[in-house]
This record gives sequence, C-alpha cells and structure tokens, in this order.
Amino acid sequence: MPKAAIFDLDGTLLDSVDLHALAWQEAMVEFGHDVTFEQARSQIGKGGDKLIPVFLSEAEQRDHGKTLDEWRRKRFKSAYLPLVRPFSAVPDLLRRARGAGLRIAIASSAKKDELEKYLAIAGIVGLVDVATSSEDVDESKPAPDIFDVVLEKLGIEGGAAVAIGDTPYDAIAAGKAGIPTIGVLCGGFTESSLREAGCVEVYPGPSTIYARFDDTALAK
Repeated sequence: MPKAAIFDLDGTLLDSVDLHALAWQEAMVEFGHDVTFEQARSQIGKGGDKLIPVFLSEAEQRDHGKTLDEWRRKRFKSAYLPLVRPFSAVPDLLRRARGAGLRIAIASSAKKDELEKYLAIAGIVGLVDVATSSEDVDESKPAPDIFDVVLEKLGIEGGAAVAIGDTPYDAIAAGKAGIPTIGVLCGGFTESSLREAGCVEVYPGPSTIYARFDDTALAK
C-alpha cells in the first residue's frame, strides 16, 4: 500500500478548468493573440511558464509575456475565482485516504496566495500534510519539479506515492518522478489521452474514487 496520495487541484478537486481557460483566452486576445477557448483549454494543467510559449514567440514573450500573465491572474481573481467550486466528495475522499494511513499532499502550479484560497474552497485546509506552489519550483508540469519537491517534503520515493490528476501533464510529470497516476475525467481530458500519458487507472472523478476506494491504487 502507498504511503502518500498526491493530488492536483484544478480540474481534479476543483471545477475550475473552464474558468482558467476563459481567463487565458481573454488575456491572449487582450494582447493581440488569436487564441480560441478550445486552444487555451487544451493547455490547462501547465503553468504559465509552459503555456505561454505555446502561443507566443520568444520575442513576444520578452516583450509582454509577464504583463500578459499578470493581466490573466488579475482577471481570473476578479471574474472567475468566485465561481470556483469543489467536485463532490472531495473532503470525504481525503478523509478516507487519511483514515487508510496515507499522508495527503497537493502538487499544484498555482501561486502560493492562490493555493491557500483553493484549499479553503475545496474544504480541505486541515486535511493536507504537504502542499507545493509554483514558487517552490523552477518549472511547472509536465516537468517533474513539483512532484520532486513533494516527495522531498514527504521524505519518500516516488514508488511509495500515488498521484491523482486530470490532465496528461499531471501523469507525465508524475511518471518522470517515478509516481503512478490515477486519472480523473472531470477536468475534461479523455480517458485515452490520460492512459497514453501513463495513468494506471481512470475514474470519472473524486466521488467515484471515494466510493471505490478499496479497489483503487490508493489501497493496493
């Protein structure tokens, strides 16, 4: 049985992917880049350091990449953060995992101040042992940095943990750190894309993992 469960936040515990995609798409258009909602959404799960280069040239990144990202952050905070809600059974799942002896970690690309708000929205502030933010790492997912930091904080190897995420970028990053990943479909990515990225199991969302906990990789 693993010693820790490492959860992604956006799209895994929180219903926020579309909201982030809207903020990114609006920011791109604001700065003159013809990016559709669907294009922006396909990149959610990456941090800004990996998402922005998909749409901006190196010259454009130097010119207004940081300004664009800051505009996007302010837009999300003012217009969309109040709309973020947790998926069903999120606190129940984390309590179930803790009851099974697992330590709980959050591996997120969010900024530190955003992370604290997300934990409160999800109702899991007192259920998390370790959390990381984008300030803790040099590169965001799909680089393994976030998971490497979590493992170091937990004091365990990758094989002693299970990651839970909604994007191929979660699975790729966790895999590079030697961590098997349970995929969830509630973030909008397909089961085939999650399995191709390395997910060992795929479920509709947190409530299904909670209901079938004893059958999942978290209990094996």
